[in-house]
Amino acid sequence: MIVVTRFDVDEADGESFVERARVALAALAERPGYRGGRVGRAVDVPSSWLITTEWDDMGSYRRSLSGYDVKIAATPLLAQAIGEPSAYEVLYDDGPGASSSVKVSDRARDADTARVGETRAVGRETD
Repeated sequence: MIVVTRFDVDEADGESFVERARVALAALAERPGYRGGRVGRAVDVPSSWLITTEWDDMGSYRRSLSGYDVKIAATPLLAQAIGEPSAYEVLYDDGPGASSSVKVSDRARDADTARVGETRAVGRETD
């Protein structure tokens, strides 16, 4: 799983942003399922920054956000992110050691209609 979190940062605050991002990534790195992270800035738009992290799965990422150290070190920074989708499941990977095959999505077919705590039987009509 990949998390891509984008930020709009004043050019004068770039150095401070990198340091806060480094501290946030250090806290996330202590959580189970963390594979790695990066901080980057757009070449053509110096106010456009991002933090990417890789995780074993969605559960690992979501559980990491509840860790005390993450709440202290990363959550304040992540709260300043641009509001857009950030978590992506990897459906194809041709990197070193990857199987280079297309994967089936783990996303439930009823993910857009089911609510938390509600389950639906597959292939069966419900009221």
